[in-house]
Amino acid sequence: MTKLTLHPLTPERWPDLEALFAARGCSEARRCWCMYYRVRGKETGFTRPGDGQPARAKAALHELAQRDPPPGLIGYRGKQAVGWISLGPREDYAKLANSPTMKPVDATPVWSIVCLVVPSEFRGQGVARELVAGAVAYARRRGVRVLEAYPVDKEQPSPPHAPWFGSLAMFDEAGFDEVARRKPARPVVRLHLARR
Repeated sequence: MTKLTLHPLTPERWPDLEALFAARGCSEARRCWCMYYRVRGKETGFTRPGDGQPARAKAALHELAQRDPPPGLIGYRGKQAVGWISLGPREDYAKLANSPTMKPVDATPVWSIVCLVVPSEFRGQGVARELVAGAVAYARRRGVRVLEAYPVDKEQPSPPHAPWFGSLAMFDEAGFDEVARRKPARPVVRLHLARR
């Protein structure tokens, strides 16, 4: 299997993300466009179903793709987009501040990995693991000191939206350590990145 290459989401790569989110198994991504955790409550209408919510969320993510840091990375196998990982400074994800599960552990500045999207046809092939590895490498290049994620412990009963957060085992393999657990199936994990 060809190893993935990861690239930041830019306006030039936007059509690749659209194609990825249009793929089978990505209907949740098409509703949210990775904006759900970026806004607080219902302040912008991104979190309410219906009434053009997906279109507003899509437009907002497209706008973020024009900024630095970008809102995430697209994973490619050759020229085909096969996965997406949303990451960035924790403060970019306003909803995390008051989340019972994902609220701050302490005052340490962190970047957060909030969501992974892999179309059905590419699941079970290690794509999500490669997305995490690529995100770690990217964060290290950006000078990030601590990377944080909110996976699901699959040994515990997990909610239906669990696949979007990744599994605890996957983050364990990438070297992350558990730093908090406020619900049985939802640990908070961190990786301290050494500067090179």
